Amino acid sequence: MPHARLTLDPDFTVGPVPRRLFGSFAEHMGRCVYTGIFEPDHPTADADGLRQDVLELTREVGPTVVRYPGGNFVSGYDWEDGVGPRDARPRRLDRAWRTIETNQFGLDEFATWAEKVGTEVMMAVNLGTRGMQEACDLLEYANHASGTRLSDLRRSHGRQDPYGFRLWCLGNEMDGPWQTGHKTAHEYGRLAAETARAMRTVDPSIELVACGSSSRAMPTFGEWERVVLEHTYDDVDFISAHAYYEEKDPAAGEGEGTYGDFLASAKDMDAFIEEVVATADAVRARGRHTKRIGISFDEWNVWYQTRWQSSDRANARTAWDVAPRVIEDEYSVTDAVVVGTLLNSLLRHGDRVAVGCQAQLVNVIGLLRSEEGGPAWKQTIAHPFEQMRRRATGEILDVRTTGDQVSTQRFDDVDLVDAAATWDAGARLGDSGEGVLTLFLANRSQDEAADVEVPLRAFSGELRVADAQVLAAGEGQDRHTANTLEAPDAVGLRPLREVSVADGAARATLPPLSWAVVQLATARG
Repeated sequence: MPHARLTLDPDFTVGPVPRRLFGSFAEHMGRCVYTGIFEPDHPTADADGLRQDVLELTREVGPTVVRYPGGNFVSGYDWEDGVGPRDARPRRLDRAWRTIETNQFGLDEFATWAEKVGTEVMMAVNLGTRGMQEACDLLEYANHASGTRLSDLRRSHGRQDPYGFRLWCLGNEMDGPWQTGHKTAHEYGRLAAETARAMRTVDPSIELVACGSSSRAMPTFGEWERVVLEHTYDDVDFISAHAYYEEKDPAAGEGEGTYGDFLASAKDMDAFIEEVVATADAVRARGRHTKRIGISFDEWNVWYQTRWQSSDRANARTAWDVAPRVIEDEYSVTDAVVVGTLLNSLLRHGDRVAVGCQAQLVNVIGLLRSEEGGPAWKQTIAHPFEQMRRRATGEILDVRTTGDQVSTQRFDDVDLVDAAATWDAGARLGDSGEGVLTLFLANRSQDEAADVEVPLRAFSGELRVADAQVLAAGEGQDRHTANTLEAPDAVGLRPLREVSVADGAARATLPPLSWAVVQLATARG
């Protein structure tokens, strides 16, 4: 049986858990907004046209921040089209996804939805076809109290108080040749710096995200970050990172790829984060800056992009449809385990990754799925997301893992057990005393259970098992089992029975290909 030993100590921490780490993303793409978030004719729709079934599932999953309205969509978007009376809003061509945008859902509707969910809004401005003036106009509409043309326009639309959006993206993936208004690093860096300074004159309290690389595989990666930060370092708070992972099938002509590489995707995310941090800190040193730039990892997920790009659906998008079905991946047990390890990676780097946005929330590579006029349900990947959002509190622990490793086609020294942990000295679970240790564990082995040992000598007070849950294939299932319209609850969490505390250590046995959360609490004295 594979074995892992975790060394951790409450005195050795990475930093506090950043609450914005557990965010999501809603883009005007496919059916994320229309028939996902917004469907006025749905049986559950409220007076604002918002689907209550999706709203309730979103509350349960609990994204702490949601990025809007894009994505590639934002680089050709006129925000003014989506405010005011709906019957006066124009229908536009969305060049990013070659669809018709009806603008029946816009900024005011999204802000209303976000308030009902109880999540923070992360707004993006268009630096593709538009620029500094339009960004300042949008900020004034959203955040200025009253007495100006744009703030009074918002009030005339029914919102008397400002929205007070704090977190703003300066464009989207401007390093990508596919992006409307694609720019060089120097062109974008200059525009982003000018826009940032202008926006801060409207509202000095905002936090700003500059576009980093849309992938670690981009030929400009590293140099893009350096040049952009040379221009913007004093004017922004974060630089973005985007990453998507997939299991490729060489037999189907999808190129190089192995199952082992896919399960080790978090190794790539670890390296991506650490390389961006190194570049940002080099710019800091060279410019003799005092602050440190954080990372906004505001697009990440499993996405079967190769299959989508080669499909007839992707190649034949010429009809200019309204809200077509686009990249509605069904996520399996395997995908959920990989997403769990990506969450572990983000948490391990929580000292520098201040914002994380899973992409996307509904239907489009979504945590949730919905059918027009029909039901909504959680995908498998929603479960590790929800559990970490609920249970990762207090301080992130510096976890050192020793034990069995494997090598894959792309990666050496891959831990079979992937781990992250938090310690909340003031938390209580049930009748426990103060102090909760939470372990987030993944077993990457497809065939073998894994034994995990965690010495507890560094923790004062007796720890007991307060809760333990695991996601894995159940009886009659395999690694490809997914939650579907016909079986929406096929895959979920179940109690992890093989967990104990004895002789100063916690021990757990993880089923093959699984993700688990284990909480240990101090016993009442």
